[in-house]
Amino acid sequence: MLTPVIAVAADEPVTTFVLDNGMQVVVVEDHRAPVVQHMVWYRAGSADEPKGSSGVAHFLEHLLFKATDTLEAGELSATVAANGGRDNAFTSYDYTAYYQRIAADRLELMMRMESDRMRNIRLTPENIETERDVIIEERNSRTENNPRALFSEQMNAVQYHNHRYGVPIIGWMHEMETLDMEDALSFYDIYYSPNNAILVVSGDVTPENVRTLADKYYGVIPANPDLPERTRTKEPPQTAERRLIFKDARVSQAYVSRSYLAPERDSGAQDTAAALTMLAEVLGGGTTSYLTEKLQFDTQDAVYSGAFYRGTSLDDTTFDLIVVPAPGVSLQEIEDAMDAALAQFMTDGVDPEQLERLKAQLRAQQIYARDNVDGIAQRYGSGLTSGLTVEDIQAWPDALAAVTEADIMAAAKMVFNREASVTGWLMQEEEATQ
Repeated sequence: MLTPVIAVAADEPVTTFVLDNGMQVVVVEDHRAPVVQHMVWYRAGSADEPKGSSGVAHFLEHLLFKATDTLEAGELSATVAANGGRDNAFTSYDYTAYYQRIAADRLELMMRMESDRMRNIRLTPENIETERDVIIEERNSRTENNPRALFSEQMNAVQYHNHRYGVPIIGWMHEMETLDMEDALSFYDIYYSPNNAILVVSGDVTPENVRTLADKYYGVIPANPDLPERTRTKEPPQTAERRLIFKDARVSQAYVSRSYLAPERDSGAQDTAAALTMLAEVLGGGTTSYLTEKLQFDTQDAVYSGAFYRGTSLDDTTFDLIVVPAPGVSLQEIEDAMDAALAQFMTDGVDPEQLERLKAQLRAQQIYARDNVDGIAQRYGSGLTSGLTVEDIQAWPDALAAVTEADIMAAAKMVFNREASVTGWLMQEEEATQ
């Protein structure tokens, strides 16, 4: 039986139900265009990988575009394209997701193919060799050839003492080079099962039709009775501020980055995450933010400043600051200026008028987001695989709207703990030797 419709707004009716094999299904109706986004999210990302096999979640994502018992390698994507749609997949710390965006009357075809590769993957040694080379080349092009990416990778590795969030999603090169058939199939057999998956369908559909098709294609796949509890290594108390200097001759613009360990959005208790979200907006969310006013306009020490918080995370996340010095300003000087601005912010507090403007902007963004079936599916899929419920996701706009100036300052006092922080300098090789 379908659960009652629970809506964020009248134009975003959401229905959720669970198949007999444990697969959760979320349906978001939008009948304004005959388009559907079909997504399968697995509660398995790079942070769920066994030690020594970093990159296997992303490796497996690539391999799922190879052959199955009924589809040849590349046939799924070719079929989607031939029907006027597009498809892809992506891996993060807490999830791996596969999607197709296509005409609504092709939904059954998408379910047939996607459910097929949930359990019927057919790999060959040649597949392993080819795709291992592909992901290694991807790391070379996106990370090894990008000093900013290498710097960010080192920042994460230093931020987390014991948690897998400190390991890059794509994997460490020396471990990627050893990934084999056994690694891929072991991860697949454990995590790629209906009781570890969430089907999100958004667009021109009805819950009844989605239920019928989901039962037909996904409901016949047996649950994995040996699915392990999703446990993660825990961070010990962080009691020492850490610093790093990353030097690379390819750096075109030096800058200072700082990350603080921060709590994530927790199911049923999103108030702190909402306050941290608003803190990031107030401090570094745009041209009228506090750091921009102080560092770019008042003192002109910086050409860019920003604050970032990614609260949708299964475990503790980070609150990040970046400042890019103006010409003639050293990294030490811009770091000191950033710290002075943060100290002044703790004294000045939040401008009530600025906070109301930010809330209005966020409300507008949320309204516009309902026009995007991709974004809707992303919001529910990433939230549900990160420990939230449908009700949490629906309550998030109200949680943001309820944040007060006092809430933001309390969040700032909590998160700006230097003992749980990493400060990094990205600089050119020659700068470091002067």
